[in-house]
Amino acid sequence: MKPCDILLVDDHKVVIEGIRSLLGQRPDLRVVGEAHNGAQALLLAARLHPDIVIMDISMPQVSGVEAAQTMRMASPGSRVIIYTMHSDHRFILELFQAGIAGLVLKEDDPQELVRAVDLARAGGVSYGRYDPKRMLAELLQSTADASEGERLNALSPREKEVFRLLADGLSVKSIAAQLHISPKTVETHKYNILEKLALETLADLTKLAIRHGMIRA
Repeated sequence: MKPCDILLVDDHKVVIEGIRSLLGQRPDLRVVGEAHNGAQALLLAARLHPDIVIMDISMPQVSGVEAAQTMRMASPGSRVIIYTMHSDHRFILELFQAGIAGLVLKEDDPQELVRAVDLARAGGVSYGRYDPKRMLAELLQSTADASEGERLNALSPREKEVFRLLADGLSVKSIAAQLHISPKTVETHKYNILEKLALETLADLTKLAIRHGMIRA
C-alpha cells in the first residue's frame, strides 16, 4: 500500500517536530514537507500534492482559514486537517465550510491526530470533540443564510423598500401611499420580491426579514 504523504504546516518548529515524531511511529505515514506559514503551505502543496495537510490556524502572512480555503485550488486532491489550540466556534464553522477533513485541538490526546489522519485517508471527516450532527445542521443553516443573503442583495433599491414595509405588516394601499406610487405598482413589486426570494407567502417574507435582522420580531 502506498504511504500517505503528509505536509506539516505550523509556525512553531517544536510542534512540527512533535508531529513528525508521532507520525514516525507509523510506516504507512510519510511526512514529505513542512511549512511555517500559510503562503509556504500553498506553494509546497501545489508542488508536492500531499494526500494530507496538517495545519495550524494562527500563522503569519496567510492564516490557516485562508490557506484552507485556497488549498483546494493549489492541490485539489489534498485533504486538510486543522491542528490548533483555538476552539472558537466561529472559526471552527468557517473551517468546515472551507472543506476541511478534520479538526484536532492541540490539548487533545496526540492519538486523536493520528485517528483524524486515518479517517481523512478513508474519505471521512473528523469533528473531534464537536457534535457532528449539530455542526452539520449549523453548516446547512449557514449555507441557507448565505443563499438568502445573496437573493436579498439581488433586490433593487425600490424592492428593498417595499420588502421592509411588507415585512413590517403594512398593506399594499399603505405602502403605495407612503412611497407615492400606485397600489398596482406595489403589487408588481410584491410579486417580483416573492419570486426573487423564492418565497410563497408574506409570513415567509417576514420570517426571512427577522432572520437577517431587517425588522424586529
